[in-house]
Amino acid sequence: MSIAGEIKTLFKNKYKKEPVLLRSPGRINLIGEHTDYNEGYVLPAAIDKYIYLGFAKNNSRKCRVYSIDFGEEESFLLEDMKPRKGWINFVMGVAAQLVNAGHELQGFDCVFGGDIPIGAGLSSSAALENGVGFGLNELFDLKLSPMALLKFSQQAEHEYAGVKCGIMDMFASMMGKKDQAIRLDCRSLDHAYFPLELGEYQLLLCNSMVSHSLAESAYNERREECQQGVDQVKQQFPEVKSLRDVTPQMLEKAKGEMSPLVYQRCAYVILENERLIDTCNALAADDLVAVGHLLYGSHMGLSEAYEVSCPELDFLVDYTRDLSYVLGARMMGGGFGGCTLNLLKKSATTEFIASITGAYLEKFGLQLETYEVNVADGTGVAEV
Repeated sequence: MSIAGEIKTLFKNKYKKEPVLLRSPGRINLIGEHTDYNEGYVLPAAIDKYIYLGFAKNNSRKCRVYSIDFGEEESFLLEDMKPRKGWINFVMGVAAQLVNAGHELQGFDCVFGGDIPIGAGLSSSAALENGVGFGLNELFDLKLSPMALLKFSQQAEHEYAGVKCGIMDMFASMMGKKDQAIRLDCRSLDHAYFPLELGEYQLLLCNSMVSHSLAESAYNERREECQQGVDQVKQQFPEVKSLRDVTPQMLEKAKGEMSPLVYQRCAYVILENERLIDTCNALAADDLVAVGHLLYGSHMGLSEAYEVSCPELDFLVDYTRDLSYVLGARMMGGGFGGCTLNLLKKSATTEFIASITGAYLEKFGLQLETYEVNVADGTGVAEV
């Protein structure tokens, strides 16, 4: 039975009603890492790994939510939606944003579960939040646009999950289109779609199964270093508001004002934005070989100039370089763990997984997880 079918059956047994069924996807980011908080571009896509949700009204002020993955039910009253510990915050947080914005909700029942790997950097929390918002919008006929809903998801993440995330995860999950990547301008939220029709190639994620504790402190340091760079460029170019506005020529002129480290960080962000635009042009021209080179370039920048990689991620990317059937690879996400993204020939997938899994186990004593992903539509009504 499909997960959507399982949810429908469980819902009817548990709550004695026919649910409205939704599915909300995880996401990848093809290229454009650490550019979001510098008001640059990102190039995400929704993938065919989902959170599935069932909803029905229950004619009360109480909301009951059952998580298949945790095997437990939590509940809250619409009049008492203070943040708590645990997964319920992702559901309650979205409901609270809708109520705070003046939208009329009633009590509801919800069952959810899915196949997005948790902790792999594929934005399962954004998928859940989007699914809740979309479901409540359907259930109570709120007539909210997808853009409004994804902003409520982001607000819920900030206020209830305590994560001051950018907009990319919610945007990609909600606005994704099958076989297309989204070039998102993180300053204006302007966006355009580019074809990601891979033909004989496919995307495969390799989960390093590590998460180094450096991640959070390094993230804050990188933000500060980028801001220092902006402040120093501004002395000569007062019109500059963020690294998005800084050209390579401007950076060279201001180089003497900043430390070599700050210069290196800023140069990476400026080049990554350029790589992203080049990737969009390559996709439009159906030039996957060029896309592959750009993925390798992105990884080199993240590893050597921005210094947010780790030995495990570097090993996984370096392992692919001499394989003729791999066009490109890079670390994906904030860094210090998580997944690498690989663009490779479909016909070589089995060979590749066996080979890289064995080599990784031998080198680090860790069992690699791999996920084949296809680019999918964003949050919407699910079919059973």
